[in-house]
Amino acid sequence: MLKSDWNEKAKRLLKSELIRRGINTEDLVVLLENIGVEETKASIDSKISRGSFSAAFLIQCLNAMGVRSFVPEIDSQMMVSEPIVLYKPKNPKTKAKS
Repeated sequence: MLKSDWNEKAKRLLKSELIRRGINTEDLVVLLENIGVEETKASIDSKISRGSFSAAFLIQCLNAMGVRSFVPEIDSQMMVSEPIVLYKPKNPKTKAKS
């Protein structure tokens, strides 16, 4: 998946939650201020428009909106799992005999 596709998904996730709760970006400015986060309407609009905001910003917005449970709808076929890597730490006390 292209980076821009992930940005679009992030943007839609946040916008959907705003719409679901009937919150516009002007309201979000006030809600963020209530939790000590200073953003302007223009900066919020820009971040959401790009969809390239940080996870911290997403969490701040969700927290400010009162979201206590958030399960994003992400297509599992597009997800990639981390490879399982098994390794043994070196034991400094064990030295090879020559």
